[in-house]
Amino acid sequence: MKTIVIVGGGAGGLELATRLGHKLGKKKQANIILVDRNRTHIWKPLLHEVATGSLDINSDGVVYRAHSSAHHYQFQLGAMLGLDRQQKTIRLQALNDEQGRELLPERDLAYDTLVMAVGSVSNDFGTPGVAEHSYFLDSHQQAENFHQALLNQFLKINQQSSEAELRLAIVGGGATGVELAAELNHVADLLQVYGMPDMSAKRLRIDLIEAGPRILPALPERIAAAAKRELNKLGVTIHERVRVTSADEHGFIANEGELIAADLKVWAAGVKAPDFIQRIDAFETNRNGQIVVKPSLQSTVDDDVFVIGDCCSCEQPDGSWVPPRAQSAHQMASQVYKNIMLGRQGKSLQSYVYKDHGSLVNLSRYSTVGSLMGNLTKGSMFVEGRLARLVYISLYRMHQVAIHGWLKASAVYFAQKIGSSVKPKMKLH
Repeated sequence: MKTIVIVGGGAGGLELATRLGHKLGKKKQANIILVDRNRTHIWKPLLHEVATGSLDINSDGVVYRAHSSAHHYQFQLGAMLGLDRQQKTIRLQALNDEQGRELLPERDLAYDTLVMAVGSVSNDFGTPGVAEHSYFLDSHQQAENFHQALLNQFLKINQQSSEAELRLAIVGGGATGVELAAELNHVADLLQVYGMPDMSAKRLRIDLIEAGPRILPALPERIAAAAKRELNKLGVTIHERVRVTSADEHGFIANEGELIAADLKVWAAGVKAPDFIQRIDAFETNRNGQIVVKPSLQSTVDDDVFVIGDCCSCEQPDGSWVPPRAQSAHQMASQVYKNIMLGRQGKSLQSYVYKDHGSLVNLSRYSTVGSLMGNLTKGSMFVEGRLARLVYISLYRMHQVAIHGWLKASAVYFAQKIGSSVKPKMKLH
């Protein structure tokens, strides 16, 4: 029986494992194994909500081991260290407990077909001091770390004089940075209900720093302009055409030595593949470390290795490159599923063509802006307000349907609605 190993349980990896589990794993036609360094899945576009406490991963996350049991695949906890394409094995890092004691040694996992779905991380471009003094939001653990620091700062500011401010600086005017800035305002106001009566968004000073000429550079200008107007209403200071040259404990240093002071610093700029891909030196990669693929999403060096999601460098027929978005990962997972099934039948594999269904940016409870059906209207169908918010929420619900099925996804939805009526509106611990 063939073994299909999927490394990375993000949006694309988990959806693919679920579909293959139901199609092949349930019927014992193949072993489906999902590998991830975390025990729990959270939809990456929601990590900024984990960071602010608007989303609790303990109640809103998907536990891989429980999910695998219900959807006919196996789960292996571990981080990928290496790849032997001749022996067709991947090497997993040793697994330690919270005290650093080894639970499992380094081990090899054999495959017949390998799918790399390891996502992306923020790229600090080697900027001095950034790694030491900034928070990143590439994983739910990093988001949780920021959340704890944020709660501590809120507590500190609440005890100080009314003139004291909490200063936050966010580098990166993409969707993560923009949505985080808005969500921070929302949770600061919520704290008045939860024992911090002197805390509010008025005591926040948020600087959003973008090196390019405008925020949301990957989205249509009309969306960026609408988001900028909303952030200005919230009091967010937007710095455009400002390049950070270093960071220290006091803040970010930009351009000609200007200090943008901050108590908390977040780096949400740039995208690259995880560094281990370069270290294993097994693929053709681009300058961002992404794995270059054929139109079929097979790697250029090995037809038994598929690549999906943010770690994939896929050129389209018009010469453009597939953008690192959740919708790309979803579409790639569907294409690789089809191609794996075609390969099992001895048929030719199909090429992947990216379809842009538009882009949405959620500014917490304040607004949602975006464009719909980008592949048909070329981004001209502008939406905002309640309609945009409804579509934004539906994207997450569609992901839940993909990994749970309609019935269970509906049950999860109602359970979350019921839970939200009895638990705090933000995580307070």
